[in-house]
Amino acid sequence: MLSAIRNTLRVPAASVARLFQTSAPQATEKFDHKRIPLEDEGVQGEKLIDLDAVLKTKHNLFPTLESDNLLVGGTLYKDLPICNVRVTSNNTVFSVTDATGTVKIIRSCGMEGFKNTKKGTNIAAQTTAIAIAMRAIDRGYRAIRVRVRGLGPGRLAAIKGLQMGGLDVVSITDNTHISWNPPRPRKARRL
Repeated sequence: MLSAIRNTLRVPAASVARLFQTSAPQATEKFDHKRIPLEDEGVQGEKLIDLDAVLKTKHNLFPTLESDNLLVGGTLYKDLPICNVRVTSNNTVFSVTDATGTVKIIRSCGMEGFKNTKKGTNIAAQTTAIAIAMRAIDRGYRAIRVRVRGLGPGRLAAIKGLQMGGLDVVSITDNTHISWNPPRPRKARRL
């Protein structure tokens, strides 16, 4: 077979042997799985949507007493669906409810495939927010209210992800619980 190819192509045997090389190309760098990612590495499109500029242009982004009777896209503000975002240091959980509080969609970073400590990152929160935004758009939701509860790295990334997913964020409410009677501090260390 090689002699037939060599005769028809009239090329040296060494170059014919190179044509049939089956080994995979060797990578010059090894991928380090234990490397800690940079602060904003892997956050797709986070730079595209500047939430600070949106906050400056929309003076009425935070709800007031008069905002219940406002019309948003033909729907009353009080009838808009609510996206509840529960942020902890270990995970971010999203749930979309209708105006009465019935849960329609629920997703978390663990359900999106992130495991262990990666669930608590801003990248995981943003990816999950984009996924839940697409599910909400499939159900017919366009404009939503956002209610954020808790402290963690995914707070701002979750809201940006909802916007990147195509939802119109009408208002943002911080619903973080504050303990007015915190637990007793540890005793002083003796030296």
